[in-house]
Amino acid sequence: MRTPLDSPFSPGSDTVPEVWAGRADQLSDWRDVLRPRRLAGIHERGRTILGEAGSGKSSLVRRIARDATDVGDWVTPQLRIPSGTDPIKRLAVALLDLASAAGLATAREQHISELLRRVETVAISGVSPSVRAQEGPEPYTVLTDLLIEIGRAAIQRRDVMVLIHIDEVQNITDESTRSQLLTALGDALAYEETIAVPGGMQVDRGLPIAVYLTGLPEFADTAGARTGATFARRFRTITLDAIDDTALMAALQPFVTDGWSIANDGGDADRVFMEPAAQRAIVELSCGEPFLFQLAGERAWYAGTGNLITATQVRTGWRDAAPEAEAHVQRILDRLPGRERQFLETMAGLEPEERTLTNIARAAGYAKGTDAGPTAQRLDLTRRIIRRTRPYSFRHRAIEAYLTSDWPW
Repeated sequence: MRTPLDSPFSPGSDTVPEVWAGRADQLSDWRDVLRPRRLAGIHERGRTILGEAGSGKSSLVRRIARDATDVGDWVTPQLRIPSGTDPIKRLAVALLDLASAAGLATAREQHISELLRRVETVAISGVSPSVRAQEGPEPYTVLTDLLIEIGRAAIQRRDVMVLIHIDEVQNITDESTRSQLLTALGDALAYEETIAVPGGMQVDRGLPIAVYLTGLPEFADTAGARTGATFARRFRTITLDAIDDTALMAALQPFVTDGWSIANDGGDADRVFMEPAAQRAIVELSCGEPFLFQLAGERAWYAGTGNLITATQVRTGWRDAAPEAEAHVQRILDRLPGRERQFLETMAGLEPEERTLTNIARAAGYAKGTDAGPTAQRLDLTRRIIRRTRPYSFRHRAIEAYLTSDWPW
């Protein structure tokens, strides 16, 4: 007997679902590139993970953070930045917690005590004028100094990374605050510590610090508008695509072959299986979107109580999920500027083989094809909604399905 309490699917925001699908490249990047290189003292840029709502960017980094915690790394919680709040203040609080984990709070060095006191002031007041008016360095430089001390402590522990995750970075709209935050983090990433090595030599090495920024695609524009090349040198931007069907099928395969283990009423282990047809139906309905994948799986689980999830149950559950799926895609479209939405709707109105830039521009009323070029480029490179192949195609398959068919109904 399966119940909602047993469901391994989790469409909720920012959670790490038990049924994990895709993002192998990004997980491998942390495990095989970023963590080992920073631990070895080799410089590696921070990561900016961007994507439309429901693409799983926050869940991805929370998964990385969970894996880091499991091996003993020092990890901040997910530092979500609501609109209108001070990210410097939020980061200061998190760094004080990391400093405690690193043992800095009990350090006897006077400069560390003074540094912690200064950061505590920032944690209370942020970058308010009263803090700026005090003698001493700017608040953001104090955060860099503390992060460097935490990194030094991590070096002493050996095989310990410091991981910082700042979420909803597109909400940092104040240009000065955003610049200070990125500078504070970037300076710590670029810092070189001189250490002694066998043979009496001294060498410079980077600190074992990793920074992940997550948010909507617009952040790439705002961060790059003023910081430009400096931001690009210190942070590598990755914009998430839809997950391919092969990865989604693989995530559900344990249900088909071995069953998903749950506890029965007697406390013993039981297993829930899934028909191959149900597996295919969930994948087709989710259109490569992590949120929709979890939503379809959850509603299929809720649609019955037996130990077999059937294709009929998937369809029954989806009828309840369809309004939420429609609202999800509609919110993405509503956020787009008028020219971008018009481009997508015009492109969707053409037959797949006719979706060239020239045809789309003509149908949208542009004088020439090149007039639509910047919009197409942005929808491809920044938002990852379309692919400028010949002919053009949709990366975001849920948007395509919504604009070209009766999906999700």
